Amino acid sequence: MLLAVLLSSALIEPLHDNTPEQQDRVPPFLSMPTPWADSVFQTLTPDERIGQLFMVAAYSNKSQTHVDEIQQLIDTFKIGGLIFMQGGPVRQANLINQYQERSKVPLMVSIDGEWGLAMRLDSTVKYPWQMTLGAIQNEQLIYDMGVHIGEQCKRLGIHVNFAPVVDVNVNPKNPIINARSFGEDRVNVASKGIAYMLGMQSVNVMANAKHFPGHGDTDKDSHKSLPVINHSRERMDSIELFPFKKLIDNGLASMMVAHLYIPAYVQEANTATTLSKEVVTDLLQDSLGFQGLIFTDALNMKGVSSYYEPGMVDVKALLAGNDILLFSGDVGKAIEEIHKAIERGELTREEIDRRCLKVLRAKEWEGLNEYQPVSIKNLYEDLNKREYEWLNRQLSEASLTVLKNDQFLIPVADLDRQKIASLAISDESTQEMDATLDLYAPVDHFRVAEDAISGRTGLIDSLAGYNVVLVSIHKSNKNPWKSY
Repeated sequence: MLLAVLLSSALIEPLHDNTPEQQDRVPPFLSMPTPWADSVFQTLTPDERIGQLFMVAAYSNKSQTHVDEIQQLIDTFKIGGLIFMQGGPVRQANLINQYQERSKVPLMVSIDGEWGLAMRLDSTVKYPWQMTLGAIQNEQLIYDMGVHIGEQCKRLGIHVNFAPVVDVNVNPKNPIINARSFGEDRVNVASKGIAYMLGMQSVNVMANAKHFPGHGDTDKDSHKSLPVINHSRERMDSIELFPFKKLIDNGLASMMVAHLYIPAYVQEANTATTLSKEVVTDLLQDSLGFQGLIFTDALNMKGVSSYYEPGMVDVKALLAGNDILLFSGDVGKAIEEIHKAIERGELTREEIDRRCLKVLRAKEWEGLNEYQPVSIKNLYEDLNKREYEWLNRQLSEASLTVLKNDQFLIPVADLDRQKIASLAISDESTQEMDATLDLYAPVDHFRVAEDAISGRTGLIDSLAGYNVVLVSIHKSNKNPWKSY
């Protein structure tokens, strides 16, 4: 019996020629004149400058009540941006146009699109997850993917994509990063992250490296609790920080700070890195020299919301050094608490102004100084161009990796003289793969559910009569974040 198993694996690769280790470290939006940003800043009231620091969650699959709530936030608090979650492209485009029309300053629109817009939206291209991309040796393909995802974002009126994930996933029990990471090798994670980042930023879509200072070695999910990482500073610097430093060296535009408790950095017990001045200011900005936009991870996550009331968590995030407050639980309460912090002398108007101007400069680089509504005409076609699907196929093909072939069983030879079976370990139909195998040779197809126990003995007996068995594993990844 021949047993052949094809899997994807992260490979150790040097930085690609198109992604050198050292470029201009200054984020692109800070290396250009910004007359529009400077002019708009002068027109904003102190409260409107505070509003620019908020990015709230918007959905295109919810009721009119939700739409009214977002419009109220825009009208009342002059919020600076939106992060769009689940929905569809045409519905989202219509809402973006509607919200932008109401906003005094054009809104910065973002999305979690790690494997493309399909992570949140139907009827869009779904690219491979980052662990699959980690197996690709040709990083030009990943750069090109970044360009394509950037083009799709721009077509839909999106300015920030919260990708790439550059956590080094060294813990196989990680429940939330896992296949979202390029893998367990720091060099591979860094080089792939740089390629993805530079591709998006080449078309003026802001990349975002996450989850600083590294969410890869934890077995807890910060949506549900506050993960603890007990590594030394030396270990963090050697492994977890390595990819972040490399992306900073290559002009990273923005960073997302994770909700983690790392005693080596944070003196106060159970204080998330997001709310820690030692991490956000001292480490990220002062030590690593990062000048780009700093986003909190979602402030409604249990990693911070379990410890502080809405409003106070926003203040603590600003005190730590973050620029943009993502997914605030209560914008009105947060602004009220920010005013109190200013009155107490904990925050200054100058600090608010500096962050506001930074946000406006990013908006100018993103093209919001020449804002145009999203055109609905041919939107589906534009988001699903043939070249996008062709690159997607190239990425999948390039990721295929032979882990072991000691007896040179792959490729399978003499197909016309072999008795071949395929065994798919899958909970769903594998009809498409079965049909593809049938193009090459007569194949008898078997399928077993991932968790099935009964019937295995009989299946093994059935396969004993074949001299070639092709085993495939489908959807081995689990998605604990699907409920968020």
